[in-house]
Amino acid sequence: MKRDTLLFYSAFDDPAAWKRALETELPDLDVRIHPDIGDPEKVHYALVWRPPAGFFAGFRNLKLVTNLGAGIDSLVGRDDLPPVPISRLSDPGMVALMVSYVLFAVIRYARDIPIFEQAQRRREWRYVHPRALSAIKVGVLGLGELGAPAATALAQAGFDVRGWARTPKTLPGVTCVSGRAAFDGFLADSEILVVMLPLTPETNELLGAREIALLPKGAKLINVSRGAVVDEAAMIEGLRSGQIGAATLDVFAVEPLPKDHVLWDMDNVLITPHLASITVPEAAACDVAESIRRVRAGLMPLHRTDPARGY
Repeated sequence: MKRDTLLFYSAFDDPAAWKRALETELPDLDVRIHPDIGDPEKVHYALVWRPPAGFFAGFRNLKLVTNLGAGIDSLVGRDDLPPVPISRLSDPGMVALMVSYVLFAVIRYARDIPIFEQAQRRREWRYVHPRALSAIKVGVLGLGELGAPAATALAQAGFDVRGWARTPKTLPGVTCVSGRAAFDGFLADSEILVVMLPLTPETNELLGAREIALLPKGAKLINVSRGAVVDEAAMIEGLRSGQIGAATLDVFAVEPLPKDHVLWDMDNVLITPHLASITVPEAAACDVAESIRRVRAGLMPLHRTDPARGY
């Protein structure tokens, strides 16, 4: 007999895979896929990614919301969400995917691959002498659950890595700085900048025209956090002027990126469809199940977040 209900909502993830994985972990859990709610009184848990406005209205017995990803910005400031614990997914597979994407994007610029891609289209044998990786300054903006492993991996690969966070951090091989006082200097030292901050009221358009002007001329920008952390108009102007030499963008202010958006036509921009780090149900379901077990026992879930701060 099913004990209680988890309601699943995501326009991007595979609901059937999540249902199988969760019911394998918790056979007494009734996993329902929105809009098949069943009895709303039995909905005690929600596993969601960017649920629409009003989604949580009517679930009076909700006890836990788990976000299908690291960023919880879509759950902040809602008037339909009761005061229940909110947790984020954090599994090794998700971290590994993010680290692999960041390594790819940084190495692509460090080894001048865009130059060779353009030369190939011209059928031109173009030689560019490689720089030592240790001479290339990579800045990682945000040293949280995904940013810290990415920065560490870049350091292990041989780059000169510096990381910025709100509060002091210590990472092997990474020069860590923190606070607003260190922010401008951090940007000025980052010839490849990797944006990995969560979207909060404090980080919304944190990188504007002033901050972009602080980067070394021709700096490369990689954004794998949220599009709104970067002022899109200022970024586009930077890409046009050459202040930003090139950008790899996995996230955008509006997603999917509209077909008529100017970024599609910019030769110095690589676009990917928000896939730098995704959750694999078979790997992450154990964490979701453990959080449910804890809530059933009157305890706090794994990876609880602070909605007031957006992370």
